[in-house]
Amino acid sequence: MNTLKFYDRQKELEMLSQTRKQSKKNACFTVIVGRRRIGKTSLLLESVKGQKSLYLFVSRKTEPLLCAQFQKEVETSLGLKIFGSMTSFRDLFEQLLIYASKEHYTLIIDEFQEFDFVNPSIFSEIQDLWDKYKGQAKINFIVCGSIYSLMMKVFENKKEPLFGRLTSKIILKPFSVSVMKEILSDYNPSFTPEDLLCFYILTGGVAKYIFLLVEAGAVTKDKMLQAVTSPDSPFLGEGKDLLVSEFGREYGTYFSIMQLIASGKNTQSEIDSIIGKNTGAYLANLEQEYSLITKNRSMFAKPGSRKIRWSVHDNYLRFWFRFIFSNQQLIELNKHDLLLEYIQNQYDSYSGLLLEKYFREKTAELERITDIGSYWDNKGETEIDLIALNRLDHSAIVAEIKRNPEKINLSLLDEKVQRIPDLKKYAVELKSFSLQDM
Repeated sequence: MNTLKFYDRQKELEMLSQTRKQSKKNACFTVIVGRRRIGKTSLLLESVKGQKSLYLFVSRKTEPLLCAQFQKEVETSLGLKIFGSMTSFRDLFEQLLIYASKEHYTLIIDEFQEFDFVNPSIFSEIQDLWDKYKGQAKINFIVCGSIYSLMMKVFENKKEPLFGRLTSKIILKPFSVSVMKEILSDYNPSFTPEDLLCFYILTGGVAKYIFLLVEAGAVTKDKMLQAVTSPDSPFLGEGKDLLVSEFGREYGTYFSIMQLIASGKNTQSEIDSIIGKNTGAYLANLEQEYSLITKNRSMFAKPGSRKIRWSVHDNYLRFWFRFIFSNQQLIELNKHDLLLEYIQNQYDSYSGLLLEKYFREKTAELERITDIGSYWDNKGETEIDLIALNRLDHSAIVAEIKRNPEKINLSLLDEKVQRIPDLKKYAVELKSFSLQDM
């Protein structure tokens, strides 16, 4: 089993197809951003199947070395012979735009943000040439990248040369819970709710992690946890590999903050007291620059309310910080069996929180709603796992979520609902969600 069948992404393929048709009349420039391993490259290659295209991958080499590699790919993919050796990307890109005035094709540049390390002036050279040639070039130009902060800086910052040059932008998200369910049932038709929850916890819908588990035949909860903790598991070092390049020299502080949030220390005051300094700027960066943590406000709280709980947005990273990063000593001592035992001991309480997240995602995907979240009051007396509102129909779903359905008490939930004045405006439907409702 070398390749996973191509799943989902119909909306994105449709958008890319529309842009490609449009580029036959006038040049189009698209950017795709998404975390590493999300499946950006697979999506792009799927979108140009059977079409004339050139795929270039930017690695951290010197500019002349990179251009020499690109020159070969240009000749192989487009049959375009460029005489002499190109040493600057500017010259190569100009040839590609001139070629596009005669022939329509798609140019994909992957890991585009890496040009910042090769030669930062490449961005303004691309802008200069794009403005010069886009009038006559029939090119479908797509760039994609995975270092979120850099990609956003290149395209969203008004001071940057490529600001305002895009035709369209796609932010690629993980697979939805229904697609994860479809994939798991393809590889394990008799999967249990526990298997599905574990699959969700470890992959969060990220294509590469799904592929790694499926390829290893790890499609039951026990096999998944064994695969993730085995000595040769790519999951063990992946968190560090993903984030060190994002954070640079400040990574120690960022890692400590994310570890605290993943372990349940979810308010700034708790985090500040443990780290010993004001972490407000770090939290703002993690949310806005890196898109790694989410600010959760209690449902009906005012927008400026300081009643904030933070959570790690990405399921795999949440798991990695909670169990792998905090147990590096076990990995260094080669005690992978004890790491697995530690995870198994904590698994039920940890997975209960992720089950809540699962049902919030599932409800958001399937129901006609305008808002979704959870609720807690100042005193900590009234907590509700899920409130989904439809402000158009004045209806609400209020749910309690537990691993074990026997622990759900709907009459107690109804009492909580009566204590929340904001819910009086809505026709409330009480629901219970447990493992068996997945």
